[in-house]
Amino acid sequence: MSKLPSISGKDCIKVLEKIGFYQKRRESSHIIMRRDEPFTQVVVPDHQELAKGTLRAIIRDVGLSVEEYYLVA
Repeated sequence: MSKLPSISGKDCIKVLEKIGFYQKRRESSHIIMRRDEPFTQVVVPDHQELAKGTLRAIIRDVGLSVEEYYLVA
């Protein structure tokens, strides 16, 4: 497994937007991101620093490996 650096929720959202996600709605400090083809929806906490497990779960849920995620970033 690759080591994950600390990133903010906003940085994670920028990467997701590059691969076709858009902001569907916001509920308090959580942003719901959606992609229509293929349909995927993930929740990204809008925090200063995402927990490593949360970031890894988001990457897994969108169907990327950690290496692919950082190639897009």
